[in-house]
Amino acid sequence: MDVIKIINKFYNENSEVYRILLSHGRSVADKALSIARSHPEMNLDRIFLEEAALLHDIGIVFCRAPALDCHGTHDYICHGYLGAELLRQEGLLQHALVCERHTGTGITQAMIEAKQLPLPRLDFVPVTLEEQVICFSDKFFSKTNVGKEKSISQIVDSLRKHGEENVLRFDHWCKRFLE
Repeated sequence: MDVIKIINKFYNENSEVYRILLSHGRSVADKALSIARSHPEMNLDRIFLEEAALLHDIGIVFCRAPALDCHGTHDYICHGYLGAELLRQEGLLQHALVCERHTGTGITQAMIEAKQLPLPRLDFVPVTLEEQVICFSDKFFSKTNVGKEKSISQIVDSLRKHGEENVLRFDHWCKRFLE
């Protein structure tokens, strides 16, 4: 599959958001592939990891995030499920699941309802090992400070704002993927 060809369908390759999307996706992919190399016993699909990591944020184009050169109409939190819809139209069903399940450490239906988030009332939590590895890897990189890796303590501080459930899931992943 040609990931860049897919991205080029929806992004102007001369735009800042295109540069951010590719740089961020490459950082996430490299981290995910590093985890796969460190854990051969997990038998992770490395081709899928790379493709899905590069595509996981494809939905940002539909959102309002001027700092990222995104001038869409949706709240930024919607980028996962919007990207999933786009990838489903491309026939990439498993890649779409990564899109919709990578935000935070996953978003449960209960969280959506409690916080009245503008998302479909579903569970958006990573299920497969590949989904978990990409979601975990994504936490180390922001799109506003492209290429700079965050520390675990920075990530935990950020996740804590959204509930202890997120911190616990991330801690579990640290033990599973980094040790």
